Amino acid sequence: MVSLSSLSQGEHGTVLAVIDDGQSLGDEQASTIARRLLELGFVPGAELEVVARMWPGDDPLAVRVGGSMFALRRREAQAIRVRRGSVAASPGTGAR
Repeated sequence: MVSLSSLSQGEHGTVLAVIDDGQSLGDEQASTIARRLLELGFVPGAELEVVARMWPGDDPLAVRVGGSMFALRRREAQAIRVRRGSVAASPGTGAR
């Protein structure tokens, strides 16, 4: 198990867990990063792909999960624990 932030561009993975550090995003609901990531679809079992890493500093990362693509800051990506690789071609990550 590694954090999403350690995957390289083009690498695939499967979400195992989202770690909640308890820090609020500052909204009225006192949402945490973990809650927001879960709402976006970074749930255990979801297949993902690191599409791009921005320069300089690899921040943010462009990540495809399901049929959606998101830009995640390194701090957000570090909260997502993944298993490297995926079974065959992940649905939603190949050419259509």
